[in-house]
Amino acid sequence: MRFSLKPQDGAFYAFFSEAAGNIKRGVEILAELGDDKPDFQSISERLVDVEHDNDQLTHSLFNKINSTFVTPMDRSDMHELAGKLDDVLDHVEAAANLVYLYGLSELPAIPREMIEQITVLQSQSELLDRYMPKLQGLNAEMREFWIECNRLENDGDRAYRMLLVRLYSGEYETLTVMKLKEVADELEAACDSFEHVSNVIESVYVKES
Repeated sequence: MRFSLKPQDGAFYAFFSEAAGNIKRGVEILAELGDDKPDFQSISERLVDVEHDNDQLTHSLFNKINSTFVTPMDRSDMHELAGKLDDVLDHVEAAANLVYLYGLSELPAIPREMIEQITVLQSQSELLDRYMPKLQGLNAEMREFWIECNRLENDGDRAYRMLLVRLYSGEYETLTVMKLKEVADELEAACDSFEHVSNVIESVYVKES
């Protein structure tokens, strides 16, 4: 049996699980862009609120890390993990905000390939929400998390490339292409950020094994 001198403070792990829940909630709001008649302003405003909630959570975590003498994980790993989780919501919120501010609600519909990007983000957020509570007592079962996260990131890359093909096909006016490309880049960055989260968790697993 392997023993650890590090305390198993459940409060730290609760922070990460709550952040995962915030991300899932945010992506569910983002997914409303695929509705028949989405309320673009409401989507953007609610995502700003979720992003602010997670910022406050992240600051609370940093304060607890800095005020705790011995932490259950390496301090730098916890800082990095919290930052990568926050990055996901930053990009999700930015994508919805750009859709609203750029007036893309005037399009007949959001491109199908962009909705596919969001569908991948939904799968990633559900995966994260399911596995983050297992961070405490990290074991080999978590391998499934980063393997599946990598697979989903590849799906996101394919959806992004297919969207670029459509954007540069001549279907849209040049200015609309530029606007849609910025939104697509934020969605792709969110997808990549999920993989960055899994990379940090894999690194922690290797250190702790």
